[in-house]
Amino acid sequence: MKWLGALLILAASTWTGFAAARMLYERPRQLRQLKAALRALEAEVMYGHTPLAEASVHIARQTAAPMCELFFRFAEALRTEETSVVEAWEKSLQALWGKTALKQGELEVMKQFGATLGQYDRLTQQKQIALALAHLEREEAEALDNQARYAKMAKSLGVLAGLLLVILLM
Repeated sequence: MKWLGALLILAASTWTGFAAARMLYERPRQLRQLKAALRALEAEVMYGHTPLAEASVHIARQTAAPMCELFFRFAEALRTEETSVVEAWEKSLQALWGKTALKQGELEVMKQFGATLGQYDRLTQQKQIALALAHLEREEAEALDNQARYAKMAKSLGVLAGLLLVILLM
């Protein structure tokens, strides 16, 4: 019975370490998805002259989870609710953000971008998208650096913490 408990403790701590490492691997991937979605939004608005709700649906269909949910929620809020573009964007961000591996810095960048969404002419909007992409590039570089530094450590720490706990309890 003691060995079963020790094995469960070790498995739980190892799983926790691998879950932490998975978040470090997911963040750069989700940032790349977000950047691709913003580039697609730029193309839809600048060259396709597509309305924002329709462009958001197109982008959501082209984007993988969890970022597709952001654009689906945004399009739905624009179509059904009597809210401004900024409020719809904020609601969509808040509904999605807990499901992502993204950090507060990315949330602030996206909130600032949402505050300008639909407020300006196409040329200024293109500049705002470029600014958001530049910020996300910086965040992605930081995320890749953190991934390289801490992912292996998180896995090892999970296993070693479990071993330490098992040894202390035996």
